[in-house]
Amino acid sequence: MNGFVLKLLLMTVFFGSLAIGKESAVPVIPMEDFFKNPQQASFQLSPNGEYLAFMQPWQKRMNIFVQKIGQDQITQVTQATERDIPGYLWANNGRIAFVQDKGGDENFKLYAVDIDGSNLRELTPFDEVRVQLVDQLEGDDAHMLIGLNKRNKQIFDVYRINIDSGEMEMVGENPGNISGWVTDNDGKIRIATTTDGVSTSMLYRESEDQPFKSVLTVNFKETLAPLFFDFDNKNIYAASNLGRDKTAIVKYDPANAKELEKIFEHPEVDVTNLLRSKKRQKLTGVTFFTAKRGYHFFDDDRKQLQAELEKELPGYEVAVSSMSKDESKVLVRTFSDKSRGAYYFYDRSAKKLEKLVEISPWLNEADLADMKPISYKSRDGLTINGYLTLPKGVEAKNLPVVINPHGGPWARDYWGFNSEVQFLANRGYAVLQMNFRGSTGYGREFWEISFKQWGKKMQDDVSDGVKWLIAEGIADPEKVGIYGGSYGGYATLAGMTFTPELYACGIDYVGVSNIFTWMNAIPPYWEPYREMVYEMVGHPEKEKELLESASPIFHVDNINAPLLIAQGANDPRVTKEESDQIVEALKKRNIDVPYILKENEGHGFRNEENRFEFYRAMETFFSRHLGGKTENVLAN
Repeated sequence: MNGFVLKLLLMTVFFGSLAIGKESAVPVIPMEDFFKNPQQASFQLSPNGEYLAFMQPWQKRMNIFVQKIGQDQITQVTQATERDIPGYLWANNGRIAFVQDKGGDENFKLYAVDIDGSNLRELTPFDEVRVQLVDQLEGDDAHMLIGLNKRNKQIFDVYRINIDSGEMEMVGENPGNISGWVTDNDGKIRIATTTDGVSTSMLYRESEDQPFKSVLTVNFKETLAPLFFDFDNKNIYAASNLGRDKTAIVKYDPANAKELEKIFEHPEVDVTNLLRSKKRQKLTGVTFFTAKRGYHFFDDDRKQLQAELEKELPGYEVAVSSMSKDESKVLVRTFSDKSRGAYYFYDRSAKKLEKLVEISPWLNEADLADMKPISYKSRDGLTINGYLTLPKGVEAKNLPVVINPHGGPWARDYWGFNSEVQFLANRGYAVLQMNFRGSTGYGREFWEISFKQWGKKMQDDVSDGVKWLIAEGIADPEKVGIYGGSYGGYATLAGMTFTPELYACGIDYVGVSNIFTWMNAIPPYWEPYREMVYEMVGHPEKEKELLESASPIFHVDNINAPLLIAQGANDPRVTKEESDQIVEALKKRNIDVPYILKENEGHGFRNEENRFEFYRAMETFFSRHLGGKTENVLAN
């Protein structure tokens, strides 16, 4: 039932011809320009539409700032110096809530601060406890609903917390198997989802004073993910693949476990995002992703808004980031493959569009490369979709290549600006990203055929991408490298061990090297999903041979090419042991294995100085082994 939510959780398992030595007309852009903090980012409009909050660097860390629309004065409301603020929201018109962890351990604590920077309070001062947002409670300016694993590290209870005082009351006690909570439009907890790791159930109640009743139980491979209640607080809208391959948007009667209506379905991809107008109490449309973002509108007003914005901002993907409660003021975000985009403020009444900020104005779109959707066939006949970015100003022939499999693995790559991809393309590499089998968004069958295929058919899809590039004449077969993070790091290690003939070098960024030790070290709040992980990846006791055959650490003797490894010491998803053991094994074999270990990082490097060190090392490493450019010198 709640397979979509579980998949999202696991997705976080966690981001003329080129003649080497001959310079093209495209300038070599400084590495820092790709990876330094944005000028401003993460804009959010206050509920009343009078203020903007946004993130901006201060002492090299991203902090929260507030500005009244129409005024020049900007107020800094947080002073984080150890680590970027990873996320925030408007708790009400005068107060902002945000989360922060320590050194990347992902034990997020909740804080709140007034928009003038006063009254800063740590609301959840508990060690080794993680906070989740359950409901912002838009109709209650004093409270929000949060989940805490304070009582039991494996599960989350729901608390109503006062955003000024931190006083809290438990309003939903988890009996031990609830994996998610859903509130109605009044902030009442009406639905809970449970899991035993393999089966998931929906529990429903008419009101909070009634007990929950189980109304639907399905295998985790099936999805019925509640999105929100209808405006009568009776039925729900959900993303569902029950009885279908592609996830569709449906209206569902939870009391009787019955699908009432199919709202929208796409023939090629899953649809999981439903748009609505709370003010007008109408469904307005859906968004989905094929090669690029797409929309389908049910509402003429929202369709007209999109048309107005796209007319004003041609050549970009345009998204409405947020609206004021009265829907007269709109925060707009643009996207493209060659720009981080910009934020705009649109006053619908005045039909006035005002540019707020270009996120990375130091990057010139004319110097950056096109990311083009591509597809190729796997050896067993599957269509593998992906994106190919070719270095600008050179012929697409006999190029050095970086293969870049995504993390997850149950996630997918999207068209749009990618700092890593543009950085590598600027250094002269073609970059191939592929949505190998198991990538989400392409339906249930495409996802399920990845089960127990780590290092097997999933890896074949990556290898087949290399062979496709070679067959097309794009890749120099002697100069193919592989780089990825999280599962992409695992795919890097798997490529280096299982198909060493394909790769001249590799870079593993927080990747799994030993499936057994990775499973043993999963965070306690993932424990309820252990049986699901076993079904999707393999059982460490019942399928020991399978996991040994898929774990790079047991095949390290096959690695003969140079490897660079980067790891955060506090990573709770892929622990330091995963990198330590592969580094130690390679050093024993005298393999070149530079190791970047950061004591103040977790699952990926958030601190700017650590990013700079990593990508400078990447630039040097790939130049040495693939022959691409570096910032100051062209490789020989």
